[in-house]
Amino acid sequence: VLALERQVFDFLGYQWAPILANFFHIIIVILGLFGTIQYRPRYIVVYTVWAALWVAWNVFIICFYLDVGGLSKDSDLLTFNISAHHSWWSEHGPGCVRREMPQAPGVRTTESHSYITVMGCLMDYQYIEVMHSGTQILVAVSTHWRW
Repeated sequence: VLALERQVFDFLGYQWAPILANFFHIIIVILGLFGTIQYRPRYIVVYTVWAALWVAWNVFIICFYLDVGGLSKDSDLLTFNISAHHSWWSEHGPGCVRREMPQAPGVRTTESHSYITVMGCLMDYQYIEVMHSGTQILVAVSTHWRW
């Protein structure tokens, strides 16, 4: 359920790398559940390996949004450098007031973007993304402790 929730918000922000990672995660979780119910050891091994990769991915996301070691949350890395989209939470976080600045008359094109200012957020978007990733890590680790 948490992976689906995260997938929705990554789709809203058009962040393609997390969308692909979430998609694979959802598929592997389904395979892991099937392997557990049907006792298919290969599926359980695949899920266990994926869980380690999933934790590593979420640690990367945490480092990305906290600008750790050369990573920058302002880069287009998560969109594969094909668009200028960013986290949906950066404009729609709790308490955020979003204002679009009008463009100069006659400048409207299909690729033009209006300048957006965001004020009054109760929490910066990078911390929301870090909490999402931290929750994913806790779920992945706690799932394996039960086995």
